[in-house]
Amino acid sequence: MLDKEYISFLQEIKSKIKTAQIKAAVKVNEELLRLYWDIAKIIVEKQKESKWGDGIIEKISSDLKKEFPNMKGFSVRNLKYMKQWYLFWQNGQQAVAQIFQIPWGHNIVIITKCKNTQEALFYVKKTIENGYSRAVLVHQIESGLYHRSGAINNFDKHLPQSQSDLAKEQLKDPYCFDFLTLKEDYNEKELEDSLIDNLTKFLLELGSGFAFVGRQYRLEVGGEEFFIDLLFYHIKLKSYVVIELKTTKFKPEYAGKLNFYITAVDNILKDKNDNPTIGILICKSKNDTIVEYALRNIETPMSVSEYKLSKELPNELKNALPSIEEIENELEKIEAKNESV
Repeated sequence: MLDKEYISFLQEIKSKIKTAQIKAAVKVNEELLRLYWDIAKIIVEKQKESKWGDGIIEKISSDLKKEFPNMKGFSVRNLKYMKQWYLFWQNGQQAVAQIFQIPWGHNIVIITKCKNTQEALFYVKKTIENGYSRAVLVHQIESGLYHRSGAINNFDKHLPQSQSDLAKEQLKDPYCFDFLTLKEDYNEKELEDSLIDNLTKFLLELGSGFAFVGRQYRLEVGGEEFFIDLLFYHIKLKSYVVIELKTTKFKPEYAGKLNFYITAVDNILKDKNDNPTIGILICKSKNDTIVEYALRNIETPMSVSEYKLSKELPNELKNALPSIEEIENELEKIEAKNESV
């Protein structure tokens, strides 16, 4: 049996090796992108100087592949992406250092799906902060994360500036629950059930740093029981996050109830090392002016957002679809029939 001291010692070495591997991979990626940038710059400047058309890119591709047969990335298509990438960012020099920090495939996704450098830089920063895979990046762009960032809140009044700025970055309006399929007259319990059934996708939509604590989380205040719809802990914010769901339009009394839950969590669950609890109220719809009035004199940090569904089924269609149990029963009948034959 290896003793604990050796195991701890070996773990430290492994950790250093993994860190070095990550740094090496990041450095290789950065050098490759710098090469792509320089190649694109030379091509653009030469085309402008000599009036060469894009047809020259095919010859460049052919000659580079002959000279460097073991190197990938010199296809006509990739050379055109290099040029497009350079032209997209050449007037946004402050972003160049950051675009070298994300993989080439991510860069291509961003320049082909974003309309301007401001939007593109938003996704570059989000990719760096959250370590988005390419698939997640595509999902975030196609779901319009850039246009959904931010929500009405009172964080500036009740949180230190650094905490407030970080908390605002976590907010969205509206939240996109397009991974849910609900009938038209669904209630709050059904919405909550569906979100928990799709917890991984729900966490992805909330953003990085959210850790699930509980659903219908029980609190006892003054000898009475109260239940929070959803309770999370945010790793970066170092604070509890209370989420209340409403399948109706925002009403001022909703803010009062959320304020009560935030206060209760602060007094019952919050540790001395935790930052103030934050509340997020997610409603079917809202009037921004009414929300602003409702939050003005609230003494705890909270925000209000809408949510949207893109796969809401009519009741008659929902009721016409077979349940999972019905499908399984039919399959069992077919299997039993086949075995008897």
